[in-house]
Amino acid sequence: MTGSLLEVIALDVRDAVAAEEGGADRLEVVTDMASDGLTPAPETVAAISKECALPQMVMLRAEPSFLARPESLEGLRRDVKALSEAGAAGFVFGFLDPAGAVDLAATETLIHAVAPLPWTFHRAVDHAADLQAGWRAVRLLPNLATVLTAGAPGGVGDGLPTIKTRCEAGDGPLILAGGGLRPVHVPALLEYGVRAFQVGGAVRASWSAPVEARRVREWRTLID
Repeated sequence: MTGSLLEVIALDVRDAVAAEEGGADRLEVVTDMASDGLTPAPETVAAISKECALPQMVMLRAEPSFLARPESLEGLRRDVKALSEAGAAGFVFGFLDPAGAVDLAATETLIHAVAPLPWTFHRAVDHAADLQAGWRAVRLLPNLATVLTAGAPGGVGDGLPTIKTRCEAGDGPLILAGGGLRPVHVPALLEYGVRAFQVGGAVRASWSAPVEARRVREWRTLID
């Protein structure tokens, strides 16, 4: 890996190959971006593994919500084995309870299921009712690799002050900045100490179009 980590959202093999060609360090593999990313099929992960050497962080999310219903959580727990066997290098998940606090019981259920693989707490943290309390809860969880955050529900543009505050509190090494990330945001994020970035829509013409290696390469240059 070069100076900063660059993660690209991939929906399929074509996206993964373009991300690798453009210089990405790892993938977040999802399906259904209309729902902000759900769990992909093991067959997708396996197909990517055959054509692309980048580590795959695979989404564990059954529905377009940050709540974990018992039946959906059990289904995700069962999915872990098949996805791991297909080539997942780690997972992406995280839940809030109905009051907007981090759902530690649900999150820890999946931490145990995916162990010893690393995992990312996704943008549920941006939607916590008490953002500071949410971060306090998340940062102490075991095997946590990164926290995908825009700093605010509306995206990085709105969340820069929060990301700066988190970096000042010592959370910079955990932050994977993503969610409406644009090139104009990068200089400030680098100044704060952020060294991991996620792009999805920024490296394709639209979510119905594939990742473009050229755009990934531009981000590679930008963050380095």
